[in-house]
Amino acid sequence: MNTTDTIKRCEWSGTDPLYIRYHDEEWGREVNDDDKMFEFLVLESAQAGLSWLTILKRRENYRKAFADFDVQKVARFTEKDIERLMQDSGIIRNRNKIESAVSNARLFLEIQKEFGSFCNYLRSFLPNKKPIINRWKTLAQVPATTPLSDTISKDMKKRGFKFFGSTICYAHLQAVGYVNDHLIDCAYRFVP
Repeated sequence: MNTTDTIKRCEWSGTDPLYIRYHDEEWGREVNDDDKMFEFLVLESAQAGLSWLTILKRRENYRKAFADFDVQKVARFTEKDIERLMQDSGIIRNRNKIESAVSNARLFLEIQKEFGSFCNYLRSFLPNKKPIINRWKTLAQVPATTPLSDTISKDMKKRGFKFFGSTICYAHLQAVGYVNDHLIDCAYRFVP
């Protein structure tokens, strides 16, 4: 019997090995590194209107296309770079999403200057600057947005960020472990 058949996971992780590995090794684990935070910001923004699995399958292509998620390099991308990315079949070739990744990189750097790190910025919205640990029993209980994601998304929009509405923001907070939404019976639920 395959070990994935005997381990209880959050229902959304399904049966795709890539999705399962993402669930088991990354989702909901607190990110304290701005490089990783920027990677998730690019990927979550690209995901708008698509499934997360679609983006996960292209993650390495995004890594190559977006300079290994080096925010300094992406912030310096030019129109020529955007045209190059528009020809890259390994990523989602949506001009608005590509342009927003570049402009969001510039805004990300501004937030780093203001708060010391992007992680500090996001934590400033959390109660006591600590991750929120929910105790959901079923996937149906997990919200798509919360007042927290509304507030952060609104602040980021005011700062000029694109493709980061409340739903994407909440997914981002889950992904980077600032909101722990592993179901209570998930074997990969951990409480720091």
